[in-house]
Amino acid sequence: MRQRRIAIVYDWMDSWGGVERMLLVLHEMFPEAQWYTSYVDYKKAAWIPDQVRDDIVKTSFIQNLPTFIKSNRIRSLPLYPLAFESMDLRGYDLVISVSSSFAKSIITHPGTKHICILLTPTRWLWTQENNYKKETTALAVLTEPLRNLSVSHLKQWDYVAAQRPDKIISISNVVAERCKKYYQRESEVLYPPFDFEYWKSFISNRKSQSESFESDYFLIVSRLEPYKRVDLAMKAFSEFPSKQLVIVGKGTQASKLKKNAGQNIRFIHDVTDLELSQLYTNAEALIMPQEEDFGYVALEAQFFGCPVIAYGKGGATETVVKGKTGLFFSQQTARSLGDAVAQFERSKYNLGVSQAFLKKFSTKQFKSKLHLLIEREQL
Repeated sequence: MRQRRIAIVYDWMDSWGGVERMLLVLHEMFPEAQWYTSYVDYKKAAWIPDQVRDDIVKTSFIQNLPTFIKSNRIRSLPLYPLAFESMDLRGYDLVISVSSSFAKSIITHPGTKHICILLTPTRWLWTQENNYKKETTALAVLTEPLRNLSVSHLKQWDYVAAQRPDKIISISNVVAERCKKYYQRESEVLYPPFDFEYWKSFISNRKSQSESFESDYFLIVSRLEPYKRVDLAMKAFSEFPSKQLVIVGKGTQASKLKKNAGQNIRFIHDVTDLELSQLYTNAEALIMPQEEDFGYVALEAQFFGCPVIAYGKGGATETVVKGKTGLFFSQQTARSLGDAVAQFERSKYNLGVSQAFLKKFSTKQFKSKLHLLIEREQL
């Protein structure tokens, strides 16, 4: 029997996070698959396996553009629809797009099945428009490179693009609800994989913590982007000068956030997974001020016994057990978050229940369910 030809398409490869961990699992499942993306920055995407880096990643014409264009989402924005729509995917039996924006827009040919793993409907168009407008004035900047095309036209294009996949898989129930609301499409829910065996290795090999923090530090692990609302947490902690907030991550908002940081706020840009496990273990709680699509870091934190204080909307409501592994604050304001921090007592949370709860997010479950979904599509 002829070996199935598979392609995996992702928006861009220039960072590290929960989605990239899922991409590595897809590589384990389909090692023969060809990868496609708009562009790749190998320095920022050191997670890409060597064998993929050398032979398998194919990029669009954006890869050949000057760095100041391709590394800036706003400047390169008008180019993405063409970049993905012009990808030549002839000859593949299965294409899996992993997308929070443009990768779902690929055009496949008869005989090719397209399954989209939807991270979220394009957030700066549908769900986070105000945050991007306030923080980056992105919507104002868009009008010039796109000439007379308005955001409403982009929404129309995005809606059409979302009709192209033969099947959509959403990474959480909240994303499935958004998919139905904005794209008018039903989707099945498949939670991203959490690798128990990988993280267990850091429990047995953990060394004494090398960084020096106060015993009551709280933790944020996040991309430093507008929709992550790290600014909100910083404002909340300005009312608690005796409590330290440690922020782990990189992103376009890094410089701005650091300028506004008080003395009780510390930034760390690069950590190993071993160091991250230490930070989780010793933190009072993980802070999640954003409305998450899923919330992979909440699983990491709970695995290492760290409770979560999260905004009570979005994916966090599916990855945190209220009253047992964390608590929610009801309004996305510094005051509401501050009230939650003030009432938080670590001893109230039973992280023993988290191990059983986390099983439903296992890599084994993800692989098994994805294979079943693909078989159901007669592949």
